[in-house]
Formats: sequence, structure tokens, C-alpha cells
Amino acid sequence: KKFHVGIKALVQDDEGKILLLQVNPNELKDNKHGTYWDLPGGRIKKGDTAEETLKKEIEEELGSSKGLKILGLFHGNISNIEIPVNGEKYGLVLFVYLCRLDSKQIKISVEHTDYKWASVGEAKNLLGIKFSKDFVEKLDSLKQHKVR
Repeated sequence: KKFHVGIKALVQDDEGKILLLQVNPNELKDNKHGTYWDLPGGRIKKGDTAEETLKKEIEEELGSSKGLKILGLFHGNISNIEIPVNGEKYGLVLFVYLCRLDSKQIKISVEHTDYKWASVGEAKNLLGIKFSKDFVEKLDSLKQHKVR
């Protein structure tokens, strides 16, 4: 099976809430899942590092990457979602980085229809469409360690 590599930002605020983006189903090819919640990020391009990809995607999807702090790799997994490319289905490997943003001012792109700051429990429920069960369960570890 062929895979694409996605880089995602798990942005947590001072209160321990996680930034979620609601995917715009009209912007996805062969979308069988309707609208669902996701983390900011995108696929890594040849020549880019994970950090460069995160900064570019945060800028594009949230309106600004100013004050973005990448704290480290949180988790890697294979997504529940496949990507159609030229009649083929590609798997999606996701590397999720724990991040912090200085500003809570969000200006979403056309790729998304809404955003919210969700508790860990709510995020676990909403991210299960795209993310693996082991990733969703690991979110519980955020309850003990708020991002500083």
C-alpha cells in the first residue's frame, strides 16, 4: 500500500483545551465521511521538514503562525481515512506534534467551516473519525500535563 505523510498540530491552550477544526466536506475529493473534526496540518511536501510544514499549514489554516511553538512529537499513527489520488487509494500516516499558539485569534480557511477549543474528553469523541484509537486514547495523557 502507498502512503502520504501528514503533519498535524495538537494545539493546547492554558486551560488544557485542544484546538479542533471542522472539515469542509465540499473541499474534499471522494469524501465518504461528511463533515468531521480534525487538527490543523497537512501533507508534507518534498524538501520540507515537519516543522516547516506545520508553520505553513498553521499560517494557511488559522490565518497566522505567529507565536507558534512546536514542543515535540506527540504521536505517530495511520489514519482511519484514505486519500484518493488518480483513481488509487493512499493511506495516510500522521505525525502529530504538541504545539502552543500565543494567540487564540483564529481565521479559518475555506478548508474548514468552524473551529472550537475542546476539552480532552470532547476531543477524544470528535477526533475518532480520522485518528486511530491509540491516538485518541493517548489524549488522556494531556489531562496530567498542561502545555506551558
